Amino acid sequence: MTTVFRPRTVVLFLGDIIFFAFALWLSLALRELMPPTSALFFVHLVPFVFLFAAWISVFFVAGLYERSVILARRALSATLLVAQIINMSIAALFFFFVPAFGIAPKTLLLIYLIVSFLLVLLWRTALFPRIVQGQPEHAMLIGESAQFAGLSRALNTAHRSPTRVIAVLRPEEATPERVRRTIEDRGISVVIADFNHPVVARAFPGLYNLLASGVRFFDAAGLYEEVFGRILLSQIDDRWVARNVSRYAHTLYDSIKRVMDVVIAVFLMIVPVLLYPLFGLIIKLQDDGPVFYRQIRIGQNGRPFVMLKFRSMSGTDQGMEVLKSKHTVTPFGKFLRISRLDEFPQIWNVLRGDLSLIGPRPEFPALVEEYSRHIPHYNVRHLVKPGLSGWAQLYHDRHPHHEAQVEATREKFSFDLYYLKHRSLLLDATIVLKTIKKLITHGGA
Repeated sequence: MTTVFRPRTVVLFLGDIIFFAFALWLSLALRELMPPTSALFFVHLVPFVFLFAAWISVFFVAGLYERSVILARRALSATLLVAQIINMSIAALFFFFVPAFGIAPKTLLLIYLIVSFLLVLLWRTALFPRIVQGQPEHAMLIGESAQFAGLSRALNTAHRSPTRVIAVLRPEEATPERVRRTIEDRGISVVIADFNHPVVARAFPGLYNLLASGVRFFDAAGLYEEVFGRILLSQIDDRWVARNVSRYAHTLYDSIKRVMDVVIAVFLMIVPVLLYPLFGLIIKLQDDGPVFYRQIRIGQNGRPFVMLKFRSMSGTDQGMEVLKSKHTVTPFGKFLRISRLDEFPQIWNVLRGDLSLIGPRPEFPALVEEYSRHIPHYNVRHLVKPGLSGWAQLYHDRHPHHEAQVEATREKFSFDLYYLKHRSLLLDATIVLKTIKKLITHGGA
């Protein structure tokens, strides 16, 4: 929700930085038992600036900047304390391995852990809500009620939501007179409308004068997209695809992403290669089957490629038989799947250029054929290179596994479309950090 929620996140982010710096000044004052001189403060601030960047990343991974959920105070306290303990560990390692700054703030780090935790907690629970939160604005939603019911519910139940939907009109009811009367009678200052609906589009020219009275208009589909991180499939047509999935607009991004894929993949190959013989031996001892699955998957531009995985299941896992085979996860395979280590051989696919680190997950040819028949524009996801991890893997809860599940895949596809529209290095970095969090919390099975 770019226009409504994102400024709140920016304020929260800037406040964290300010309180990180103030906590450093206060920690120095407590250590010295007097206010620190400007010289002493800036000597410490220079290396801490590098740490601030790392700490913000930890906050991000910990979910402290989630856009749709602001943590309850009890959950915030626990999450923040864990994040700051991790941050202090990073700081200790930083000063141990980078002694060039000439300071070894052992006592200071302990003081800083306590001070920064209390100050940032105070900022987030007491000061930040007072800065950004007034009375929620009254909003009216104009659109098909079934389609946007989830959006209305999310706005009305979100903790400290800036808006509350108090009136809903179906498109056929949204005449200029009816809209004006509802706005005046209910004190509405925000109108969320499905401007793609032809009836709403015809009514809007008669509402321009409402802008002068301070009423703000938001596109319901765009708002839905920002709140849920997915695209409304009812909005997808050939024109949407042409506007939002342009390769030319991403030429530089694609080139930089490929370089980063190769560099990171080379680094990631080091540790897994040392473990390959051990994993192979365990898999062989389990049932004497093959160590690797060599699966045919559909890649960029619909081209098939062979994807490698450590075998974690018994049974067939490729070709048309995937639609009818029954799989049993092996004991060691369960560990591989939870830790996502079964996918490490795919780093070789990244080096070959079959996969990227980030992108929609590739599917079996049989499933692609099945889904393409039932889900309009499904093959749009093949315009970009598939990835080891992706936006849908993070936010779609009902992952289809090894059988055709059209409805679950339709929902998953809506998340893939969000990635296609918004793909960028920043979004890729977001997915990487959240994937790390998911792996640490064993949410990647």
